[in-house]
Amino acid sequence: MRLTRSFSVIDSHTAGHPTRVILSGIAPLKGESVRAQRDDFRDNHDSLRGVLLHEPRGHAAMVGAIPVPSRVADYGVFFISSYIYLDMCGHGTIGFARTLAATGQLSPGTERFSMEAPAGIVDVALAWNEQGELASVTLTNVKSYLGVRDLSLSLPGGRTVTADLAYGGVWYAIVDAHTAGLRLDPDNVGAALQAGDAIKAAYVQLAADRPDLPQTTPSILFVADDGPAEARHLVVLAANKFDRSPCGTGTSARLAQLHARGLLRTGEPYKAKSILGTSFDAVIASAENGAISPRITGMAHISAFSTIVCEPGDPLAQGFLCR
Repeated sequence: MRLTRSFSVIDSHTAGHPTRVILSGIAPLKGESVRAQRDDFRDNHDSLRGVLLHEPRGHAAMVGAIPVPSRVADYGVFFISSYIYLDMCGHGTIGFARTLAATGQLSPGTERFSMEAPAGIVDVALAWNEQGELASVTLTNVKSYLGVRDLSLSLPGGRTVTADLAYGGVWYAIVDAHTAGLRLDPDNVGAALQAGDAIKAAYVQLAADRPDLPQTTPSILFVADDGPAEARHLVVLAANKFDRSPCGTGTSARLAQLHARGLLRTGEPYKAKSILGTSFDAVIASAENGAISPRITGMAHISAFSTIVCEPGDPLAQGFLCR
């Protein structure tokens, strides 16, 4: 069989959401930093995202992690998704750590490593069980903060919704699910996707006239409190894409929101739950000058060791997505 391209990959899921680590098949990228190498990939090799992530070899929710050299950390990684490039990805970091352990690059003697992402350097701590298997991964994320409180967004039909804008390596508009008329469970994902897409569109329209707002369109983090420090999360990423996990960067943004509003103090535990029943344990490690250092603990599981290939003449070699 003749091939035009091949890529060695390892797939995992972190609390339900996929990470595909691309181990080979990408030429060396230019740049002194991980961000610069990410930008080189974006500017000169963006067509590979379709090959690696889109159907028929992937799907709309697939996230890719591309390891690259780092001059300032033990590892360098940047993250790609169906539609955008992510400056940071919490579930992807946990998936990357699990992949390193699965390939023998991490062993029980390793307690932590540093990782450079486009958003900055994160610390990753590892817990091992008595059998020498990786038991959990804890990442201390980049500085996170609440940017805008009580932003009113106008929706079709004369409705409005209130959101807090918070940064956790990625921007999020945090919306109370109950006030948005949503139940966060698997049977209501369609309604959440429609609502989240409408909120995104409202934000884009508002931000066009508000230069004081972040000009990056945020993902929508719906939250449903189950207690004083426990909530279900559902992140709408696009009209046809949601985060299956509680979302690591989204949880970081949520911690920043709660801390800024005086609802969660440094050192107090917070449990972020997905609609699938999986969860992350989180805590504010430190806080200073209006920003926090979020610490997120979770686990990933390997789902596939595989080689992605492209045959000559394949009419869908570049992949496709239907919105």
